[in-house]
Amino acid sequence: MSFNLTEQIESYLPELLDLLEESVNMDSPSKCKEAGDQMADWYAHHFTRLLGGRVIRVPHPVAGDRLLCEVGDGAAQILLVGHYDTVWPLGEAARRPFRIDNGKAYGPGVYDMKAGLLQAIFALKALQDMRRFPAGKRVVLLINSDEEIGSPTSRDWIEQAARQSAAAFVLEPPMEPSGALKTSRKGSGRFKLIVKGISAHAGVNPQKGVSAIQELACQIQRLHAMTDFQLGTTVNVGVVQGGIGSNVVADHAEAEIDVRVATLEESKRIEAQLVELAPFLPNAEIRVTGGMIRPPMERTEETASLFALAREISEAELAVSLEETATGGVSDGNFTAAVGTPTLDGLGARGDHAHSPLEYVRIDEIPLRTALLARLIESC
Repeated sequence: MSFNLTEQIESYLPELLDLLEESVNMDSPSKCKEAGDQMADWYAHHFTRLLGGRVIRVPHPVAGDRLLCEVGDGAAQILLVGHYDTVWPLGEAARRPFRIDNGKAYGPGVYDMKAGLLQAIFALKALQDMRRFPAGKRVVLLINSDEEIGSPTSRDWIEQAARQSAAAFVLEPPMEPSGALKTSRKGSGRFKLIVKGISAHAGVNPQKGVSAIQELACQIQRLHAMTDFQLGTTVNVGVVQGGIGSNVVADHAEAEIDVRVATLEESKRIEAQLVELAPFLPNAEIRVTGGMIRPPMERTEETASLFALAREISEAELAVSLEETATGGVSDGNFTAAVGTPTLDGLGARGDHAHSPLEYVRIDEIPLRTALLARLIESC
């Protein structure tokens, strides 16, 4: 019997769901190396079993080891990017294991993003089994283990692979409810503002003190005033702490700051403003630490062309309308795009409620999203 690409992938669905159940029922929090290494073992085994590919294990000092999985041996390289770490702690899989209900698969990490990783593997399997894997092409799947904590030691590794690639496809979940692909993402930064004042008795001699909390309150107003929605810039103070008692003029306070920016130029401008902050109160001292963590994923002409290809494939061959969108959330796609590699993000499984106990994926959409990825690999 001759299958088309979507039908071929539908024939894999029982095995894919069995593997999805196995992977979701394995805890893989970002900062547990033992659990992460077991997860890496699992992906390495099934990648080579299903595809006969090559797997290079990249050690990680805190999280589980990362994997560079490769099929094909051509000169041209296509990059696929995903992560197996989740936001969920050890024991979460036992508390709410994988289940299927009314056409949806539930469980910790099922949507973000263990289903997306399996879609990548089975897209490659379909191309191999149908003898459609493009000649002269090499496909590299990077499976990261610390994406949920900002990829602190993985950035260079991802960027190096991206620089060698003609295109990058990121298996993060799409934007719902339309399933839109992400062609731009904001860059993100994390900063801490540390304030030093002078302590004094709040009732006896408050005039001898300098309140670090008062200084911090003034700085918070200044920081939030940096937000410019028209430029796509947001500055948010999300955590504050300071002082030791209501009857003490506080000599210490600090705040944690989240920054989101749409362009590299804006990233540099906001970072410079934060570094140059000056105190309001005489004799108060302030210090800013931290920096930008992920550069913006800016929409380029090359990325626009890549999306146009995806939309053409989706509409002409899969009978599905495809949209694009921008988001303030970040991913490893920020890194691939920032080095100049055309990047499409959000090619993972459709569903909803990332980072929530309600997260799920739509089983009926898995073959379509997998077929779209396979055709993009074939066409680039």
